[in-house]
Amino acid sequence: MYIGELGKIYKEGENIVRQGEAGDCMYVIQAGKVEVVLERPDSNVRLAVLESGDIFGEMSLFSRTVRSATVRALTETRVLTVDKKGFLRRVHEDPSLSFRILQKMSERIRKLNDDVAALKGH
Repeated sequence: MYIGELGKIYKEGENIVRQGEAGDCMYVIQAGKVEVVLERPDSNVRLAVLESGDIFGEMSLFSRTVRSATVRALTETRVLTVDKKGFLRRVHEDPSLSFRILQKMSERIRKLNDDVAALKGH
């Protein structure tokens, strides 16, 4: 990892966040592609692939829990880190930001519900 003009740059295969770590910020992918992986003792489960413009780690802004998954760069990836103070300042400047975050979280919950329903159907 090294610091770029607008954020931190991670090399392909490098972990950005690790499942089980304490989290206090979210990330905005400025360039590149990452995978979100649930690490299990017997095997890892890929939950999502995210690209430029996507966010991850936003749950840590709302609750003080550990990271629920590992996020790893699939390509060289530049991410911008946003802490809670910076997030609240940006929401104050642009209230629609909070709506966009909630919209993204809602999409993820809907997908999770669809995945759970599909598993129960088998």
